[in-house]
Amino acid sequence: MRLPVAAWAATRTVLLLCVFKVITVPGPDVTSDVSVIYQGWYEVLRTGAFPQGDVTWQYPPAAALAILSPALLPFLEYPAAFYVLACAADAVAFALLLHASRRAPGVARRRYAGAWVWVAGVPLLGPTVYARYDLMVTAVAVAALTVLARRPRVAGALVALGALLKVWPALLLAGTPRGRVTRVVWGTALVTAVALTAAFAAAMPGALEFLTHQRDRGTEVESVGALVFHVARHFGWEGRVLLNYGSVEFLGPHVETVSAAALVCSVAAFGWLLRWRLRAVRWTASTAADAAFAAVLLFTVTSRVISPQYMVWLVGLAAVCVALRTGRQGLPAVLVVVATGVTLLEFPLHFGSVVASDALGITLLVVRNGLLLAAAALACARLWRTTVTEPSRRAEDGRDGEEPGATGSDGGDGPEADAGATASGRLLAR
Repeated sequence: MRLPVAAWAATRTVLLLCVFKVITVPGPDVTSDVSVIYQGWYEVLRTGAFPQGDVTWQYPPAAALAILSPALLPFLEYPAAFYVLACAADAVAFALLLHASRRAPGVARRRYAGAWVWVAGVPLLGPTVYARYDLMVTAVAVAALTVLARRPRVAGALVALGALLKVWPALLLAGTPRGRVTRVVWGTALVTAVALTAAFAAAMPGALEFLTHQRDRGTEVESVGALVFHVARHFGWEGRVLLNYGSVEFLGPHVETVSAAALVCSVAAFGWLLRWRLRAVRWTASTAADAAFAAVLLFTVTSRVISPQYMVWLVGLAAVCVALRTGRQGLPAVLVVVATGVTLLEFPLHFGSVVASDALGITLLVVRNGLLLAAAALACARLWRTTVTEPSRRAEDGRDGEEPGATGSDGGDGPEADAGATASGRLLAR
């Protein structure tokens, strides 16, 4: 275990040197979100109200906790305190993945594969990863998935907290085993979310205004749909690239059509997830993580916004999938890590080329988004095959009973169910 710990310490030292500007990274200053935007929100939030009328505040109410968190370190200036806390969240996620890896079967050099995905994937995003609060949200999601089998109520509460920090962790509910586990996790998540939302609404004016702050967004220049306009600009498209709602977006003719198409694709993705859940007949120890990974990939590639920091969500979920080792998400996880490295090239290193829609910018976006699309397709196909196709084929062949400890559609609880799920997963992996 000393090697991944040493690698984590070395890479995170470099990240801290970057955000503290000891090392200069080419391109736009990614730390301005903390020193200007976050700190501005902090000054408003500390008065007991949300940033009302500020359309750049597009986050659920618990996001206030992340923005206010630097108050825990009053001896540091706001940006420095934020970076230190981001590094602390990084360390927590890493520790959880190490613990999950130690519990997983396999030889030592493979056992820490999930931790290595985190060690390598996070710094590939560059200083952006410490200059956004998404890493804190990802740490909450990693915690929820790693405790799900043993502490379903804790997992449900963590999912609710994550969803109220930045919505997407609600997708972690997609793959919970049917039966008691789902009832406990979903019920706890619902009660926790309602209680926290009510508390924020009662204590701080403007807690729910974020719901209306994205209605007129365009298509962000790094999204999959934006490639239409990057190419169209070379054929006379008359739209513009502007800073809008806190991100650089395309605005102009047909943007609403592409944005609507992205929404239709997101609805279709939800439909596929619903169909998968209804058809799935077997859960292994990693099915919940595999389903969450596939779901977040689907909603990332169909979104009209793919900000660079979104990649840390995928790296965290990929790391959990690999750490649990009973699924087959290894190749999609590798694609996500590679896509994260390409994301660093397009932002911040060559963001000017992306905004200008020149050959380099378009190439980087095609490669990065192509990797994400491939990862999404593979993750969904492998999830379907391991939970629907292969178990059904075994049942039809009369070999279903030969799988020792396999879990049925009702899922399971307790150590016996966990052991059975692991045994079933190893057999399916072969």
